Amino acid sequence: MNIIEWHTTKPEETKKIGERTASLIKAGDVITLEGDLGAGKTTFTKGFAEGLGIRRIVNSPTFNIIKEYRDGVLPLFHMDVYRMEDGFEDLGLDEYFEGDGVCLVEWAHLIHEQLPKERLEIAINRLNGNERKLTFSPKGERYDILCKELSKYDNTCD
Repeated sequence: MNIIEWHTTKPEETKKIGERTASLIKAGDVITLEGDLGAGKTTFTKGFAEGLGIRRIVNSPTFNIIKEYRDGVLPLFHMDVYRMEDGFEDLGLDEYFEGDGVCLVEWAHLIHEQLPKERLEIAINRLNGNERKLTFSPKGERYDILCKELSKYDNTCD
């Protein structure tokens, strides 16, 4: 398994990693994002959206649960399941996971049982000040290959 880590010191670096990740994405991919409030999940997602060619403003879907962006090379389904309780089954999340776009799921541990077994798990941890550690953990061969490709980028985000 190709677990990779990056350390960033500026939000722009976190966005750049998101953009690079998007360049390797395929329809049907699922990425989970974990981290405390303010860790950089939405910053990563903004870069990811830019990497897909999405030009709309991307922000956290906290009160919407799912925001859809269909103006890029692939549809992006940005989910924030933090406020969900037992109503997740009513939303048809599996249709998104098996759909024609890519899903980014914030606070995914809250719906762990509903997630596809194969996915890319990303943990974003706040260290000191603006410093962050991003850990990519692939679950399944597809995501192992993706991480292997991402690991070719150097750690400086240049």
